[in-house]
Amino acid sequence: MANSLSLPLKGSRFQQFYQLTKPRVVSLIVFTAVIGMFLAVPGWVPLQGLLAGTVGIAFVAGAAAVINCLVEQKIDALMARTRARPLPMGQLTSLQALVFALILGGLGLHILYAYANPLTMWLTLATFVGYAIIYTIILKPATPQNIVIGGASGAMPPVLGWAAVTGEVTSDALLLFLIIFAWTPPHFWALALYRTKEYAKAGLPMLPVTHGEKFTRLHVLLYTIILVAVSVLPFASRMCGLIYLVSALVLGGIFLHLAWRIWTDYSDALARRTFRYSIIYLTALFAALLVDHYWRW
Repeated sequence: MANSLSLPLKGSRFQQFYQLTKPRVVSLIVFTAVIGMFLAVPGWVPLQGLLAGTVGIAFVAGAAAVINCLVEQKIDALMARTRARPLPMGQLTSLQALVFALILGGLGLHILYAYANPLTMWLTLATFVGYAIIYTIILKPATPQNIVIGGASGAMPPVLGWAAVTGEVTSDALLLFLIIFAWTPPHFWALALYRTKEYAKAGLPMLPVTHGEKFTRLHVLLYTIILVAVSVLPFASRMCGLIYLVSALVLGGIFLHLAWRIWTDYSDALARRTFRYSIIYLTALFAALLVDHYWRW
């Protein structure tokens, strides 16, 4: 009975629109934004800033994801991991997706402007343009460095969260930006390595398609080294203490070990494992930032 009741929900209009927002990706975006909010203040985050920032950033991030799905629906139809999305399946029309994105994004920007502050709204709008237009429409189909350049948009959430509760962007907020910016290439290139044939079929110039597997494997390792170095900067700047430093070194050591194995003993299974660990890594690293912040406070 439980299964028979859940089947209609899976195909419900609500869930189809919800899937367009890429909820797994948005959840990580919101998580790092919220951590940015808590790190921005010495005590507890003001409730209005917390709620407005969280909801507003989530809505705009979801709208950007919808635009990405809208632009890439033909590409999504060619790839195994994306062909079941609502647009390639014909469950929703392009017009429905566009209207949904405009309503969701507009509402999110209004919430940020009215209940957080104008700076956060403008930064979030710039992030939306960076991802939905500059990355999705211009960079992704044009250059294998799409992930590196476009990673700036994906690295903005903790800065947005910081601005939502303080009305400013400080050097500490930019350190959080740098961590995600350095994390993005090895995270996505690990995925691209075991999805190379699909990206080639879709005509996307991802690094393993244009420069080969060996070149990509080396760059996964090199960028992971950069990531581990960048991850200790919050400790070097005295933003964080020993709890964070130990966590960053342990988590980074595991990531570095996986990246080294990708370089020396590659397999698709290892690339999948590295991709999955990269998500765990970022989540745990930002959780360590939060624990360290309140332990010291």
